[in-house]
Amino acid sequence: MKRILIVEDDRALGDGVRLALQHPELEAVLCRTLAEARPALERQPFDLAILDVNLPDGSGLELLRQLRQSSSLPVILLTANDMETDIVTGLESGADDYITKPFSLAVLRARVNAQLRRGEPPAADRVDLPPFSFDFGRMEFRKNGVLIELSKTEQKLLRLLVENRGRTLTRAALVDRVWTDGAEYVDENALSVTVKRLRNKLEDIPSRPQYLKTVYGLGYTWTATL
Repeated sequence: MKRILIVEDDRALGDGVRLALQHPELEAVLCRTLAEARPALERQPFDLAILDVNLPDGSGLELLRQLRQSSSLPVILLTANDMETDIVTGLESGADDYITKPFSLAVLRARVNAQLRRGEPPAADRVDLPPFSFDFGRMEFRKNGVLIELSKTEQKLLRLLVENRGRTLTRAALVDRVWTDGAEYVDENALSVTVKRLRNKLEDIPSRPQYLKTVYGLGYTWTATL
């Protein structure tokens, strides 16, 4: 599970950001002040921090500088639209990205996902799972040596599943990571349709899948072994 620290004193905005980011594989911890944020960082590890620059008891830039003394934790700054100096100072102090207020929650989610992906170890482009051979770098997908054509969306979904084979990935997590350009606007049937298309192309009997299996009430999994 990924864990994100949000430091934002505006109650409505902070709550909105936390709700926008929350799903079963992500925990968002909200702090209103620097005094709350510092002990939170000491109590538990985080994968990303979202810091408002202007806080009641100081500046998010101050916390950023302290973090950079001992940590490479990805940091996204929230700044006022007209505060160019804060943006420049923040980037020079080690921020990884910034977003100016007001902002779209869809844009925030995309920026957050981009930073979280940077922290993941690079995955192998080629995966051999007999009878399959998947080469995501060359976009070549074969079953028993026969080439299979997959759409870009089908490729993204397949890669997530095979790289996490044996684990159940929730529907919410899959939608969030496959449709990265605004998952909140994706039709709820888009994932089901893409899964069906993949099964039609990969399974011997699509109605009785051996590889891409449904975990009822949760999501999907690619079986580790048969």
